[in-house]
Amino acid sequence: MILIRDPLWDTITLDDAAVSIVDSAAFQRLRYIRQLGLAHLVYPGATHTRFDHAIGVYHLAQQALRLLEARGELRPVAEPDRRIVAYAALLHDIGHYPFSHALEELEQDRIPGHHEALVGHFLSDPAVRGALLGMGGNGPAAVEALVRGRSDNPLQGLVAGSLDLDKIEYLKRDARFCGVPYGEVDVDRLLNALVLVPDPVTGRREIGVREKGVAALESLLFAKYQMFRNVYWHHAVRAATVMYKRIVADALALGVLSAEELVGQTDEGLLYLLEARAPEIARQIMALRQRKLPKRAAEIAAAHLGENNDVADWVTADGDTKRAVEAALARELAVGDGWVHLDYPEKKAMFALDILVERRSGEVLRLGPAGESGLIGLPRVADELYRTARVLRVFVWGKRVQLASDAVVRLAVLPEAEVQARLGSGRLLA
Repeated sequence: MILIRDPLWDTITLDDAAVSIVDSAAFQRLRYIRQLGLAHLVYPGATHTRFDHAIGVYHLAQQALRLLEARGELRPVAEPDRRIVAYAALLHDIGHYPFSHALEELEQDRIPGHHEALVGHFLSDPAVRGALLGMGGNGPAAVEALVRGRSDNPLQGLVAGSLDLDKIEYLKRDARFCGVPYGEVDVDRLLNALVLVPDPVTGRREIGVREKGVAALESLLFAKYQMFRNVYWHHAVRAATVMYKRIVADALALGVLSAEELVGQTDEGLLYLLEARAPEIARQIMALRQRKLPKRAAEIAAAHLGENNDVADWVTADGDTKRAVEAALARELAVGDGWVHLDYPEKKAMFALDILVERRSGEVLRLGPAGESGLIGLPRVADELYRTARVLRVFVWGKRVQLASDAVVRLAVLPEAEVQARLGSGRLLA
């Protein structure tokens, strides 16, 4: 057992199995993956890592389990199912790519999969596997199922779900290190409101929240909205992110990097590898390092995107059509190929609500798309907050230009077939 001093949670205690996992090469890699990707180019303090965050989630899992145990909530849960949860919490981010979530925005056929789908690869590390097998049963498989949200464990919701401990931890930690007041969550209230209740439809027990914790659940939802709007989707953070995605996409297209080589890299390790292998994109990497970012040529809130407040699928797909549109816009604006970026970030699952609530009367209802609309319509509020947080932007590198917002909107809502027809005819896009 060892003690860790953490700036957010003070003293964190790691048991022997957790120490073995943390000391493994697979876990130590997380020291070199920034939690917020390229946000440090905007918020200088945002250099905290997936390593710090993962240990914090382990700590919250241990706290939650102790509280549930003290209230007798864990009696229906088998001992192995209880014990494995904290280690799944510790390992939930083990599969992350360099600069965290950015590469997961590329089309799925360009990368080996979402970071959660890669967890099995890292669980094969001898030290990690040995620690998990030492718990009895099939520890590695149980951890992978929990991380991927596919477990029958009644405590699944602590690791992956609407109220998982990951969300609570990253909001608090990210706000602290960015120096912003937006990520405040009533952690104590949420943890003390956790309850194991039966689904009113299936009867299967799962993690929910008592009605007294709904206000704290609201605080989590609004904290998430404020952090996405002001930090995660800040215009300069998005400018750096689209630039980084283009660098990696170009390297994959040139064949100087394989998709499999993205797995297991660190932030700086990947950039150094690309600089060594691809002199033709070294200039872009240098610009990124020096914070020479593309500038906004257009910025449109989701509320101004036509009748459905949304764009055509090709805008968010990061595929060939979008790249062709960006190349055509670059020609129209007389800038270099690869210097124009369309950006409309998508993360709907992060705002989705699907959670059981135990009313004071003892009635259990589900907040979410398949259940009750909720005490104050939280699922509807979550959808609205997500829509409000999104912004369509056109970034241009190397030249300050201004595009008419209405022209960009007309382009972004066009069906893909019509866009391809325009591209084929050589007609101006914006």
